[in-house]
Amino acid sequence: MAKEFAIAIYLFCFKVSFAIFKLFPLHDKTTFVTSFGDNCQYIADEMDKQNIPAQKVFLMKPGSLIHVKDGGKSIVLPFESKNIMALLQSIYHLATSKWIIIDNYFGFLSAISFKKQVKCVQVWHAAGAVKQFGAKDPSIQNRSAGARKRFLDVYDKFDYVTAGSERMAEIYQESFQLEASRIVKTGIPRTDFFFDIEAKNSARSAFLANFPELEHKKIILYAPTFRNDGLNDGEIALDLELLSKELQDENYALLLKLHPAVKADHDLQRKFPGFVYSVTSDTHINRLLVSTDLLITDYSSIPFEFSFLNRPMIFYAYDLAAYVQERGFWEDYTSSMPGPVVSTTKELVKEIRAAEHSIKKIAPFNQKWNQYSTGSSSRNVVDFLFK
Repeated sequence: MAKEFAIAIYLFCFKVSFAIFKLFPLHDKTTFVTSFGDNCQYIADEMDKQNIPAQKVFLMKPGSLIHVKDGGKSIVLPFESKNIMALLQSIYHLATSKWIIIDNYFGFLSAISFKKQVKCVQVWHAAGAVKQFGAKDPSIQNRSAGARKRFLDVYDKFDYVTAGSERMAEIYQESFQLEASRIVKTGIPRTDFFFDIEAKNSARSAFLANFPELEHKKIILYAPTFRNDGLNDGEIALDLELLSKELQDENYALLLKLHPAVKADHDLQRKFPGFVYSVTSDTHINRLLVSTDLLITDYSSIPFEFSFLNRPMIFYAYDLAAYVQERGFWEDYTSSMPGPVVSTTKELVKEIRAAEHSIKKIAPFNQKWNQYSTGSSSRNVVDFLFK
């Protein structure tokens, strides 16, 4: 109850401020509101490449991975921080920009109404979907009627949502309760990386600069999805003792890419020298993917992008029954994933040794989810918006 009251107060203040700034004229200005950054980064870079004259404003949540490159011409502000002046400036730019590009759910959208000329575009942060989200998320049934209405009000502000495939377009229609005409099949901007040989080589070189000893190792990346109950204890479900015992002498190395919200302080590199390597949250995922020979994950969206590389994946879903009950999946998990699904570390070791035989499902998986992501997605989005 207290949380809902606090949200209501915040949104009321946002609404009043926005209504005042809405009295000002619109400018040729694009405001990016970003939690993640990659898709917005690729769009902004393409705007520069095409000399799009619109000014760029970046409203950035903590952890957003945008690097502004244009010599101070852009405006960069922290968003939803405790900085009141920055918040007011942010609201001003939202009220006076012709284009709004967002990459996540932002509750402020439920409290405002853009001018008719403004276009708000959702460039969602995942290329595909395992878990249900938006209006299909099972957890929203536990929220108040007011909260459920707020979610739908947010989705209704999306003039367009960019999609990388027909399947994802269908999911957006269900998740955001939008008609088909508001889904644009441009492809996913950040997937342009996988068609850029120079960018991939550069990412690989940057990885090896940090881990030169791994150049000739067979690299396994373990990147599990975030779980709320792992915040404090940070327990790793893998049996690292067993993995080290079985695989270290076979020239494997294990990278651990844990969610930045996990607070546990693991000293695993010292415990498993030459085998376990922890990678920090500021290590860009692309550097890891192009350097990885085998991906181990569970319910995250990483496989949708890793599939561009046509390398093996194993799905370590040790809590599948509970997770599907809690979150809900779009498709049958075991049959839809492009690799074997296991529930124990012992099974995992067996599949790792057979990994080279487990890629036959990857190409069809990639085609299904990345149908329109063919190397020109950033250009497609910019052309759609500005031309």
